[in-house]
Amino acid sequence: MPGSVSPTPPSATVDDAAPSPVAVSGRAHLLRVTLLMAGSCLPILGAVLIAPVLPKMQDHFASTPGAKALVPLALTVPALSLALLAPFAGVIVDRLGRKRLLVVTTVLYAVFGTAPLWLDSLGAIIASRALVGVAEAAIMTCCTTLIGDYYTGHRRVKYLALQTMCASASATVFFVLGGAVGAAGWRVPFWVYAVSLALAPLMASALPSPAARAATDEATVGGTVGGTYEAAPRLQRPFPWRQLAGICALTFFGAMVFYTVPVEMAYLLDDLGVENSGVIGLATAIASAATVGGAIAFARLKRAPDPMLPAVFAICAVGFGVMFLAENAPLLVAGAVVNCLGTGMLLPALLTSAMSRLAFEDRGRGTGLWTAAFFGGEFVCPLVLLALEAWMGSLVGAVGVLGLAAALAAAGLWTAARQRPRGTGPQ
Repeated sequence: MPGSVSPTPPSATVDDAAPSPVAVSGRAHLLRVTLLMAGSCLPILGAVLIAPVLPKMQDHFASTPGAKALVPLALTVPALSLALLAPFAGVIVDRLGRKRLLVVTTVLYAVFGTAPLWLDSLGAIIASRALVGVAEAAIMTCCTTLIGDYYTGHRRVKYLALQTMCASASATVFFVLGGAVGAAGWRVPFWVYAVSLALAPLMASALPSPAARAATDEATVGGTVGGTYEAAPRLQRPFPWRQLAGICALTFFGAMVFYTVPVEMAYLLDDLGVENSGVIGLATAIASAATVGGAIAFARLKRAPDPMLPAVFAICAVGFGVMFLAENAPLLVAGAVVNCLGTGMLLPALLTSAMSRLAFEDRGRGTGLWTAAFFGGEFVCPLVLLALEAWMGSLVGAVGVLGLAAALAAAGLWTAARQRPRGTGPQ
């Protein structure tokens, strides 16, 4: 079963994030958080911005052989690049440093993102989009790793949840923005990628370089005294491959659960006879709002993520079940809201759980692996649903199967938690 976990000693779960390496004012702290959230939204921009102009691109390249398949690839190939390269980005993050790599790749993001403004070959445009995915892999890994470096405990949970909220909200904003500016031509939305040129110098000046926080194998020790961090000696330990494998497998599946409603909602409504694009847009926006609400709820609960995962997957499964049984649009939207409420909690729960397994010197590599698992699940989501639709005979049947899988994941996690001896942490 995806994400099955087994017990591990308490020492295997670590949370030794470095506190902010320098004391900062409230305004400087707000700027730091804003930059990390803005950076985390750049891969979302890459995923949805040009979606509204794909038909215009299709018309422009109508004479190009294979354009019907290649034009949609321009939208999805960054996610594939991100999934394949995020683990390598994580290794580079740990070796070269988070801040330096973030600044460089934020500049490259603008270079590669705006390249289609001057390219006339569809193949060259797709290649530039693949390079956008390379930059996104580094940016997402760096931003998430820096959140883990700067904050610990509930503050880390709060900002990882905020990252989910910003990503969910920005997807809707970027879709609307892409459609609005795309009215002037299919190339125009690519100018938006230049926004990262404004972020890069701010990141270079406002983001401090994090320092490692040392810990013993038994407990996190040390503290902040007069603004100076006191660290205890750290014993060397290997990278926690075994502990991270389960959460990454669960994340791969969780990403499919997360993206099903955003990707398939329009088709599900169309199958029920809803063809008005305004109504479809409103329904999708309501579901997106539920995702943001779920992330807010997760941050306010102030509970460890692992015990919450069975309940969160169960909520997602209930939402899919309602969608499967829905015979009218209002009930379908209600099911989507329940599902998205669960997915809003699911993403920060999975990410916080992964972070808790990583020491400072492993955090870049571990975050890269988690990012690869998540975006890999995003990339295969429509392919899996397409296969399930062919098997079940309908898209709503495919959603029902995915809901059943989510219910089985919830049951498996709950059973594993009950069988785990007291005093041991999840893997």
